[in-house]
Amino acid sequence: MTIALVSLPALPDMPNEDFAAASFGAAVLLDGAGVAGGETGCEHGVAWFSSTLGGVLLGTLVGRPGLPVAECLSHAIRTVRSLHEGDCDLHHPASPTSTVVAARALAGTLEYAVLGDSALLLAGSDGTLDVVTDRRLDVVGKQLRGPVDALSTGSPEHAAALAEYRSVLTRLRNRPEGFWIAGPDPEAAQHALTGSVPLESLASLVLMSDGATRLVDRFELATWDELFALVTASGPAEVIRRVRDAEADDPGGRRWPRGKARDDATVLHWTLP
Repeated sequence: MTIALVSLPALPDMPNEDFAAASFGAAVLLDGAGVAGGETGCEHGVAWFSSTLGGVLLGTLVGRPGLPVAECLSHAIRTVRSLHEGDCDLHHPASPTSTVVAARALAGTLEYAVLGDSALLLAGSDGTLDVVTDRRLDVVGKQLRGPVDALSTGSPEHAAALAEYRSVLTRLRNRPEGFWIAGPDPEAAQHALTGSVPLESLASLVLMSDGATRLVDRFELATWDELFALVTASGPAEVIRRVRDAEADDPGGRRWPRGKARDDATVLHWTLP
């Protein structure tokens, strides 16, 4: 397999809470979530959580080929929980969480699992494109974020409204009436969007965090097909460059309301033989 991967933090002096890696016919992408500068109950932080969970998940996908991808995620969550439950308060409502995209090529089939609003693009050898992304968080968020989107990103009023929005959102995390995301509870993995595709029907796949997909689903500056064409023609770095340009053109979030003026952005392009 051929892999092209670019992952950049929102700002050069900030930790990158995204994580992506690939090895031996498997790839993962995680987008960590937490409360910036706030109490989380975890002494390790969001970047530690997403990178540790991602590393364990990739190892499980490769090392336990008979285990379904969602079960691999459940095992990885359980393992990471065991690494810090003695030192951290995993019942804290703002305990670190992460979206997950996981894919594994095995015995002529690509298996995948998607949890949270990162995206998996499946490019068919016939030119078709299927986009797999979990929109449950977006559905809940749209019902709650009106006061946030009405304010200028980065203003004190926006920060206060965003804090209240996140507080309400955490109470809906990993609940049937809310949304599902990887955190301390292994059961979340059972709510991932899963599927399988014959490898012979695929040309490539792209794993993306929502800091990169905002070019489509937040800024509406490209369609999914155009975004995929950009990845294949110019590479992941060009996608992120265009996202950064759009963010710079609207730093206050007046044209494109959003919680973060800039976000970590990750694109992993896996080209099949």
